[in-house]
Amino acid sequence: MDNPSQIREFLTSRRAKITPADAGLPSYGTRRVPGLRRTEVAQLAGVSVEYYSRLERGDLSGVSDQVLDALARALRLNDDDRTHLEDLARAAGPAPRRRRRPAAGGVRPSVHRLLDSMTEAPAIVMNGRGDILAANALGRALYAPMIEAARGKVPNHARFIFLDDRSRDFWGDWEHAADTTVALLQAQAGRDPYDKALTDLVGELSTRSEDFRTRWARHDVRQYHVGTKPFRHPVVGVLDLTYESLDLPTDNLTLVAYGTEPGSDAEDRLRLLASWAAETPRPQRARTDQA
Repeated sequence: MDNPSQIREFLTSRRAKITPADAGLPSYGTRRVPGLRRTEVAQLAGVSVEYYSRLERGDLSGVSDQVLDALARALRLNDDDRTHLEDLARAAGPAPRRRRRPAAGGVRPSVHRLLDSMTEAPAIVMNGRGDILAANALGRALYAPMIEAARGKVPNHARFIFLDDRSRDFWGDWEHAADTTVALLQAQAGRDPYDKALTDLVGELSTRSEDFRTRWARHDVRQYHVGTKPFRHPVVGVLDLTYESLDLPTDNLTLVAYGTEPGSDAEDRLRLLASWAAETPRPQRARTDQA
């Protein structure tokens, strides 16, 4: 990823979202572009126009925490946006971070054992690119359409969503799933701009999917740790599942576990999915355990 371009496009996209009225500023004359002018952002942040222009050209090297705080306030960044800005600034520093790599061999045996011990909840392990690297029996059953679509390769959320029409039947809310997936990739690009596999993935999707290109150009970022996801499973039908995400910092991976509300229709359907999974031959682990 080109860090200066990411910085430039992120800052301009955030500036375009704020009107002078939003910022409590008077508005004079006709504006050629939406949102605040550079001079107005500089005024709100308490820096010179020349300095802010340098930042927006993509140069965050040496920027202080105080300036980042001021930019976050001026651009009304939420917590995820602020974290993304900090990641971009860190990557632009004089000593860029080395890319953190997963543990050798992908997912550690102890993580596999943890997954396999979760017998009543679908669970998967994924990296920041959205690759499903491991799953328990219920996780493989839940994500069966995505795993089958990968045809023996590592299943990837973004490729399935944007390059496979079956994803529109699988996700209960395809638009939200698409927005979420791109926002997660944007956040990952800020954390690890030197990830060649991520760069290749974004290039592939940008070339092949207009839906992806449109969303990538928005530069929205999100971190999803808890929430709900609606699935339309081909075997058991609609599943409205809650999820919790657990970071595995040693491996730079995330474990996502799904559940249901007690007494809900989804709880009954999840039991049905478990029965179906028990009767279905288990695929070789390597199909969802490759980095």
